[in-house]
Amino acid sequence: MSKLLEITTLGQLKKTEYRSRSVKDELRANLIAQLQKSEGGFEGIIGFEDTVIPDLQTAILSRHNILLLGLRGQAKTRIARLLVNLLDEYVPYIEGSELFDDPLAPISWFGHNEVLAKGDATPIAWLHRSDRYTEKLATPDVTVADLIGDVDPIKAATMKLTYSDERVIHFGLIPRAHRGIFVINELPDLQARIQVSLFNILQERDIQIRGFKLRLPLDIQFVFTANPEDYTNRGSIVTPLKDRIESQILTHYPRSVEISRKITQQEALLSPEQKISVEADGLVKNMVEQIAFEARNSEYIDKKSGVSARLTISAYENLISNAERRMIINRETSTFVRISDFLGVIPAITGKIELVYEGELEGPAKVANMLIGKAIKTMLLQYFPDPEKAKKAKAPNPYAEIIAWFSNGNNLSLVDDLSLVDYKKGLNSVTGLKDLVKKMHPRLSENQQLLLMEFVLHGLAEFSQLSKGFLDNGFAFSDMFNSLFNLEPDDDDDLDMNDDRY
Repeated sequence: MSKLLEITTLGQLKKTEYRSRSVKDELRANLIAQLQKSEGGFEGIIGFEDTVIPDLQTAILSRHNILLLGLRGQAKTRIARLLVNLLDEYVPYIEGSELFDDPLAPISWFGHNEVLAKGDATPIAWLHRSDRYTEKLATPDVTVADLIGDVDPIKAATMKLTYSDERVIHFGLIPRAHRGIFVINELPDLQARIQVSLFNILQERDIQIRGFKLRLPLDIQFVFTANPEDYTNRGSIVTPLKDRIESQILTHYPRSVEISRKITQQEALLSPEQKISVEADGLVKNMVEQIAFEARNSEYIDKKSGVSARLTISAYENLISNAERRMIINRETSTFVRISDFLGVIPAITGKIELVYEGELEGPAKVANMLIGKAIKTMLLQYFPDPEKAKKAKAPNPYAEIIAWFSNGNNLSLVDDLSLVDYKKGLNSVTGLKDLVKKMHPRLSENQQLLLMEFVLHGLAEFSQLSKGFLDNGFAFSDMFNSLFNLEPDDDDDLDMNDDRY
């Protein structure tokens, strides 16, 4: 490759073994080489190994234009950007050509004229694959001129040319993506008349500007992304255009907490200091993912809009930052994520869920709290016995001592900024709590033990064995029955959002 980059004229290029090939042939050949070496190829894409990636590879081998169809936050754009890695590292083009004409097969007036006038002395340059990717977000204000081009009257007047002359055209994004990958994100948002303008480019490779038909055999790999038609109210993909896109590939959300967790851990932007000073146990990492799974099944959230993977990434970043904030306030050198830190996750949830009518009535903050509660309830059963079954079973209830402590009039407040000493003191004051955790999970560090102790209290509250009230900056646990007869605003178990900071 280094020797090729030293070539500066068309004559020198002809003496090499270089042969022109289309973008789709490039992608196909490089994918075949990759598959033969058993290489991954789509770095950072997790959970699609047996579904989306094989479909994508099949489409590339078939030299198809591709439509990635899926809900938001399903890595559609990332997949499109990774296709660049399947292009040749460098390709030659006629120096000065705005369409990056292939020296051996020019398509523009400039390219043809250069080769005709200079022959083998035609100067060439080399284009890196990273410069062969063009992306456009479809919005209702996108015009045909933006995508395809328009006549430049000033150029026509200056050069004294007619409007039908190719040289007066100012080319749009698509012609300038010649010999590369062109991506249109959110295709349904493109007005129908603009979508129609793509017909000929995809099929016959003609472009029409101001009524002048121009034959430009553009060489482009098109990739489109879209949400399912039944979700977007803003528009849809016109049927003839969909017919011209040869492969439609469906994406999906992670199918397990484990895969979802891998994605979050890969994408979360944490500083080196946060990674060192804030400990995050597997329990809290899984809980973050469980929130998204609960959201995707919630009756309050619009399933057609989806719940993006960005929710868990933002939530995890907030979780770590909330613990870090407490550590800084208390002048501690290290800390660990607590269940009470999930209050800090609520702002990351509320902006990323689209509520149905019933959800709007409840309010986004209340729905977010419910999702966290459901995640705690689901996760508790993986670590401890089911409190409801334990209550009905003939065997001694493992939670009896804890519930009795609260029944005796005791209560416990766990606020955001509680120092480690006070946090530990408060949890240890609850009779039977530490013994239960040690019995069920004997080999834990002190931090993990404290985390599970708090987790049990939240879990019992979700199973209606304890009352959990929302304070301005934390939670207050008390006896379930006493709280029913002595309702204070902060102890109101119906999660009235007027009574807390959200």
